Amino acid sequence: MTRGQIEDRSGELGDLYAQTSGGGPWAWNQARSAFLRRLAADLRRPGFELVIAESTELTGCAYGFPVRGDGPWWEGFDGHLPESLLRTAASGRLFVVSVILVPPRVRRENQGRPWNLARRLQQRLLTDHGAALGVMLVSRSDSRATEALRSWGWRCVEGDTPRPYAFARSPFRVLLLRA
Repeated sequence: MTRGQIEDRSGELGDLYAQTSGGGPWAWNQARSAFLRRLAADLRRPGFELVIAESTELTGCAYGFPVRGDGPWWEGFDGHLPESLLRTAASGRLFVVSVILVPPRVRRENQGRPWNLARRLQQRLLTDHGAALGVMLVSRSDSRATEALRSWGWRCVEGDTPRPYAFARSPFRVLLLRA
């Protein structure tokens, strides 16, 4: 989607986020506003791309941006990535997947299937940009998100058990997806 199309559909995207983020209707307005602020900030990044899935209405989306090795791309996270990821970023083949929004049933059903909506959205982002790897940060305390992402093919950089590396002390877990 173009920036203009994204701006035109920001209301729908905010609604999708609110409906898929959990909580109840009482929390939707706050979640929606926070998501739209983050989307507006990410939209300004070079190479930003957002893909959607829709039938009669918007049913899912994913977005992200390519990462270069010559600048900060996550505040407070610089210096915590394995050297191999920095080399991939320097080659222009690392793509940050910031958000994958899909209905809750997609997180539970047919997660390992290639036709799963989340899998198709994330693969489209990586393929469109010629990325070798997708990378995502997930809060260490968000085990539901980590579990869903792992079922869609993502793997934790540090493996399944904590190790005494610098990135293990980060509040985030680094997940990778091969294109």
